[in-house]
Amino acid sequence: MTNRPGTSPSTPTRRAVGLLAGLALGVALLAGCSSEGASTDCGLDACTVTFDRGVEASATILGVEAKLVGAQGDQVTVEVAGEQLSLTVGQQATEVGGFAVTLDSVTDQEVKIQVSRNPSS
Repeated sequence: MTNRPGTSPSTPTRRAVGLLAGLALGVALLAGCSSEGASTDCGLDACTVTFDRGVEASATILGVEAKLVGAQGDQVTVEVAGEQLSLTVGQQATEVGGFAVTLDSVTDQEVKIQVSRNPSS
């Protein structure tokens, strides 16, 4: 084997960095999250979406779109997978399109929901 100047064989560190970069990209693609006026924290089967209030906020998560329609007090209207839901803090999950949706919190600045794949679907 001949080594050429300026090139070096792949080291374990370089391989590990490449593997980690590939895994990070794979997780991002699997989660499939994008948002406008919202932030997302996604795993493979669930996402927490934090909507900014006072703007048109939406996020695409787990292959569906979630939108904040309105909020008044501790009741929020969101649209998930094309269906509008009225949610209240503390209520059990509402099922829609193979997903379970819960309202985590409501403040003057933001609304936080949890969207997870329904294991029984």
